[in-house]
Amino acid sequence: LPGLHIFAIAFALEVSVGKTNTVTALNNSNVLLPCVFSTCIGFQDLIFTWYFNSTELIYHGKIKNKATEPTLIWHNPRVEFVGSTTKKENNISIVLNGVEFSDAGKYTCHVKNPKERNAQHNATIFLTVVHKMVETDNTVTLIIVGVVGGLIGLLILFMLIKRVVLFIIKKTQDGKKECLVSSSGNDNTENGLAGSKAEQKAPPKA
Repeated sequence: LPGLHIFAIAFALEVSVGKTNTVTALNNSNVLLPCVFSTCIGFQDLIFTWYFNSTELIYHGKIKNKATEPTLIWHNPRVEFVGSTTKKENNISIVLNGVEFSDAGKYTCHVKNPKERNAQHNATIFLTVVHKMVETDNTVTLIIVGVVGGLIGLLILFMLIKRVVLFIIKKTQDGKKECLVSSSGNDNTENGLAGSKAEQKAPPKA
């Protein structure tokens, strides 16, 4: 029976909004709220709903099967369905048109699959609405991405700017000493292991 339990978990319904669950939108713009679902055993008469702040229904749709696109049951006039289920990814994303400050909050994408004994799952996106988009300085990000292994150097650079140079040099030297001690310790251990193996091989020669 434990095996059957694991089998059931492996085929469970999953809903996802992507890598990040936060979205920032400019006031009076249109914003995409992404959502996809997956199920290994397929779906039949699947129901999906979008809620604002857990209680307010803003989109309600139904999908007969994998070969059909979703049909609308009800939606808020400002909400537009932009997903597709006949393609590879079961996309049930929506676009919220003419975003206002009052639209900021939690958006929940909920899916119910009768084929999986009415299995249900949901995922949440948090929307922030701003007056204007602030340009962020991506220089630091570009350095981290562009220089492989350069993160430590970047941190030292920040420390040099924020603290006294001599203090940092001292700290760096201390760090190097610690590294040398630990690495030589590892070498000794490896040599010791090699030596013990050699000793074990010696008796057959005699």
